[in-house]
Amino acid sequence: MTRLLFVCSRNKLRSPTAEQVFAGRDGLDVASAGTNRDAETPLTAELVAWADIVFVMEKAHREKLQARYRAALKDKRLVCLDIPDRFAFMAPALVRLLERKVMPLLR
Repeated sequence: MTRLLFVCSRNKLRSPTAEQVFAGRDGLDVASAGTNRDAETPLTAELVAWADIVFVMEKAHREKLQARYRAALKDKRLVCLDIPDRFAFMAPALVRLLERKVMPLLR
């Protein structure tokens, strides 16, 4: 079972969409969180430690993770998807973009 963690700022649009898109797929366990303190599910060291692959939506998220959770990221694969904050939750364009960027990395 591969554990995927999707991270954006507030865990309201992009990362919960990714969690929903990939949840229930064979061989995957999926969670999402946000880097901001007011996130729906705030990112924790425990979540980072749980994940096999951490997907961040923007470079700023990667920088925050590396600054706050360097030890927990030691043996993790950290991938920046470069998906800007301009999509609504479950927007078809966002779903297609996530599938196009994430699926090749899971093979």
